[in-house]
Amino acid sequence: MHIPARERAGSRDPSRAAATLFGVPEASPSTPSDAPFDARALEPYGWDEHWAARLAGYPDAKPGRVTRHDGSALHLATPSGVVVAPLARRLDPAPAVGDWIACEGGEPIAVLPRDSVLRRRAADRDTDQVLATNVDVVFLVCGLDRVVKTGRIDRGATLARDAGATPIVVLTKAALASEPEVTAAEIAAASPGIEVIVTSAREGVGLDELRDRARGQTVTMLGESGAGKSSLVNALLGEDVAAVGEVRAGDSKGRHTTTARDLHVLPGGGVLIDTPGIRGVGLWVEPDAVAETFADVDDLAVDCRFTDCLHDTEPGCAVTAAIEDGRLAPERLAGWRALHDEAITSPNVAMTYEEARRVKELARSTRSAERRKGR
Repeated sequence: MHIPARERAGSRDPSRAAATLFGVPEASPSTPSDAPFDARALEPYGWDEHWAARLAGYPDAKPGRVTRHDGSALHLATPSGVVVAPLARRLDPAPAVGDWIACEGGEPIAVLPRDSVLRRRAADRDTDQVLATNVDVVFLVCGLDRVVKTGRIDRGATLARDAGATPIVVLTKAALASEPEVTAAEIAAASPGIEVIVTSAREGVGLDELRDRARGQTVTMLGESGAGKSSLVNALLGEDVAAVGEVRAGDSKGRHTTTARDLHVLPGGGVLIDTPGIRGVGLWVEPDAVAETFADVDDLAVDCRFTDCLHDTEPGCAVTAAIEDGRLAPERLAGWRALHDEAITSPNVAMTYEEARRVKELARSTRSAERRKGR
């Protein structure tokens, strides 16, 4: 479903303009500003009792979901349709695509508490950049017409898990890659615990699998420019809503054909947030998200002699022992070390490293006890 842009409200009073856009009569002493709404109209966007309970804290408000953010205005899916609502006040947190908004008189007044925030470290400043909110699944899109970097997959998976979302690797352009440098099996082996789906938007390969994973979920895509995200979006929606750009023949790099984030309803159910391609995937996560991505390393570490083992030269290290006997690839440990070190030095980490170490020590002790009990 393509969500068209509406004309902005111009120089009129924002609250009156937004009320008109919502199809709500302007407030008067004898007319309530918000009429009862039919929640069923928002069910395709993910509205349910869970969100209704959160809206209950604003008894005079009705909901809208952010489908696009244009700086001074929000494109909102509302019970009356998709509208443009000017931001007449500053909201905290700042709204992002995927948020549910409480509106009174057509004016956004609050962001409902989020289930998840998908974010990365901003490229040009020491802060985070929100990519999407209330996301359930993250498609990590990689084109088979170029080198597929497992390190980039690990980074994307870590961002997804920090948000509480499920990462899925989506390999695109299968029809164009007669001799891909890697296979789906090799990617799955290099990134254990992550599902891998091979697709070709032009031939329709793998699309049914993606639709199954998206049904009833909010899904977004992460991938560099030219990876095939726009073609995939168009194929899943059944219409051309995303511009498709050419890639350079030399290195298969593409231009940023998608320049804004947009939320679409999928015909078979579920919601898809289309995002621009990103070059850098800096981490703005807690160390636990890295541990989830490298669960194979973390499971081995339970048997290390020292609970604060760095898996380097310490005696009795179960991780280095696994590398020596072939149970763990050296690349996995190198990947874990790079992301773990980046995560513990991220400015957003609330705990000191020593506090984090004590928490991890307790978690490992608990897991060791559970493992012994199960033997």
